[in-house]
Amino acid sequence: MSALISLFDYADAARGKLPKMVYDYYAGGAMDEITLRDNRAAYERLKLHYHVLAGVKDVNLSTQILGQTVSMPVLVAPTAFHKLAHADGELASLRATGAAKTAFILSSLSNTSLEDAGRAATGPLWFQLYIYKDRGVTEALVRRAEAAGARAIVLTVDAVVWGTREADARNNFRLPEGLFVENLSAAGKQTFPPGPGSGLKAYVTQHFDSGIGWKDLDWLCSITKLPVVVKGVCRADDARRCAEHGAKAVIISNHGGRQLDTSPATLDVLAAAVEALQQRAEV
Repeated sequence: MSALISLFDYADAARGKLPKMVYDYYAGGAMDEITLRDNRAAYERLKLHYHVLAGVKDVNLSTQILGQTVSMPVLVAPTAFHKLAHADGELASLRATGAAKTAFILSSLSNTSLEDAGRAATGPLWFQLYIYKDRGVTEALVRRAEAAGARAIVLTVDAVVWGTREADARNNFRLPEGLFVENLSAAGKQTFPPGPGSGLKAYVTQHFDSGIGWKDLDWLCSITKLPVVVKGVCRADDARRCAEHGAKAVIISNHGGRQLDTSPATLDVLAAAVEALQQRAEV
C-alpha cells in the first residue's frame, strides 16, 4: 500500500479494508446525499486570503476551548461504533487523540464504556449525549460522565428522528455479534431491536425522545455543573437561543450530512451563527 498522506487516502484505504456494510455506515449520508457532498464542496468554495511578510518562523496552533488547552483548533467529533473498524475501538482513537494533545468526544453509542474511556484518556474527554425517553437513563449517563472525568456534555439535538440512510436500510445495518452500545448496557438498551432495515434507526425510534425542546436543554443544564455544548445547530437564531438557555458552546453541524438532506453545509452557516452569538457562547 502506498503512503497515507491525506484524509482522502485514509478514506480510500478504509474502502478497501472494511466490510461493505461498515464502510457504507461510516461514509454514507441521508437520502440523496446532497448535503454530504455539499459539506465538502463548501470547503472547496472557501478561499483563504493570506497575509505575507507576517513572520511565521514560530507557529503555535494551540488554543483554549471551554478553558481547556488543546494543541490545535481541531477536536475529534463523536462518532459511533469504533470497534466496527478496529478491535480496540474508541480506546485506539483516544490514544491517537491524546498523542495529538487535543480533545476527544465520546459518543453515547460507543462500543467502549464511559468508565474505560475515562481511564484511557490522556487529553480532554467530552461526552456526547442523546436524550432518551427515560430521563432516568439520561441522567444516569450524565452522572457516569462526570464520574469518568468528562469535562463537557455535548447534547446532540439534530437526530431525534433518525435520518433516512438508504445504504444502512439496504445493508440491514447491525452490530456484529459481540459488539454492543456499551454505555447503555446497565439500562438494558445495549442491542438493536430485531427486524429488517437499519437496526440503528429502529433503536433510535424505540429509545430516543423525539419531542425534546428548549425546556430539556434547561433541564440538562440544571442537573450538571459541567459545561453543556449543543451539537447540531444550523440556524443563527437557534445558536443564540442555545446560549440564552444555558449552553456554554454550540457546534454548528448538520450531522455530517447524515440527517436532513438538503440542509446547508455547516461552513456556509458558520459566520452567521458566530455573529448572532456575539461571544455569549463559544462556537
